[in-house]
Amino acid sequence: MSEEELRRRLEQLRIAHRDLDAAIDAIVATGAPDQLRIARLKRQKLRLRDDIAMIEDQIIPDIIA
Repeated sequence: MSEEELRRRLEQLRIAHRDLDAAIDAIVATGAPDQLRIARLKRQKLRLRDDIAMIEDQIIPDIIA
């Protein structure tokens, strides 16, 4: 993947991560939250965070000082 494609994918993942955060907040705000659904959404959010970190590592190389 080119750097531009990685940056586009990174932005898509960040948007999906924010959407999941909003979905979790909405479920919690209902008053009787579905704990199983919240747990599943949080796992998805963690997977997205891992994907985001991986792409960020590809875009920004480690600099050994």
